[in-house]
Amino acid sequence: MDDFELELSEAMQRRPAPPSLKRRILERRRQQRAQRQSRMVWFERIAASLLLGAVAGGAVMGHYANERRKGEEAKQQVFTALRITGHALDQVNTQLEEHDRNKQ
Repeated sequence: MDDFELELSEAMQRRPAPPSLKRRILERRRQQRAQRQSRMVWFERIAASLLLGAVAGGAVMGHYANERRKGEEAKQQVFTALRITGHALDQVNTQLEEHDRNKQ
């Protein structure tokens, strides 16, 4: 048991850190932070691209919906004009028929 205790006490003794340890730890931490920031920049770019795509898509869809609505309104106006014209032509035909009957 004496050998074990001796190894244990040697392992537990306080030793000074190597002089380059602090520099290596700080360097590794700086590299990790730079990598994290680089990844974050890419995520931000991707998010901004998706957002811009969604806004542009929404604008295009809104434009098409507006054009479709205007087209439907124009179609209804044409149908109304055709009904009015048809009604007017019916009245003219009726008057012509009455006129022809009165002549005979």
